[in-house]
Amino acid sequence: MVPLSFAGHRLFVAGDAALWWPERRALLVADLHLEKGSFYAATGQMLPPYDSRATMEAIDALVERIRPETIYCLGDNFHDDEGEERLSPCAAAILQRLTGALDWIWIRGNHDREVSGRWGGRALAELEVSGLLLRHEAEPGEPRPELSGHFHPKLRMSVRGRRIARRCFVRTETKLILPAFGSLTGGLDATHSEIARACGAPAEALVALADRLARFPLSHRTKAERQRA
Repeated sequence: MVPLSFAGHRLFVAGDAALWWPERRALLVADLHLEKGSFYAATGQMLPPYDSRATMEAIDALVERIRPETIYCLGDNFHDDEGEERLSPCAAAILQRLTGALDWIWIRGNHDREVSGRWGGRALAELEVSGLLLRHEAEPGEPRPELSGHFHPKLRMSVRGRRIARRCFVRTETKLILPAFGSLTGGLDATHSEIARACGAPAEALVALADRLARFPLSHRTKAERQRA
């Protein structure tokens, strides 16, 4: 894990999309989008049906390694309001085991406003913990420091003539936006104007490497500028 400081708190990037908060013995993830595959299958768009299992196995592996006491899920936990009911038996078994052992907090998102905690855990609209706001989507005018998700930020760049995309965190003095943790989630370019609007201040993208965080100042572009790039 590599350290990431934010609003006076020492955090650590776990993997490439989660945060470990040692002060609170807490693991934070965003945008699991559980049962996205089954949602699209119902409309005739066949995607591999293993996304929920893969996502829950990834969380389970982090829990085994880090041993948190609390997990905060920052919204869009399920891909739709019925996803909680459709959760595959294997994923549900992992989730029930974890929610039975940990203090599991579901923050509601725009995709799952009705998340109830059927498989355990507590569902809240948002929460303030040790001076940090935990919510799904960053609020541009919010002066208090906040952790959020929603945008699935990815940093796209050219390296030796190849286009690559990496999950990234987006940080300002008062905003820290987490990348999507779910195994079947896309990503919004970190330079997108909607991320700039949410941040309301100059931002940087943070990409976790093996031993450090790579920092990239963000110059936000319009849709036309992104298409020409």
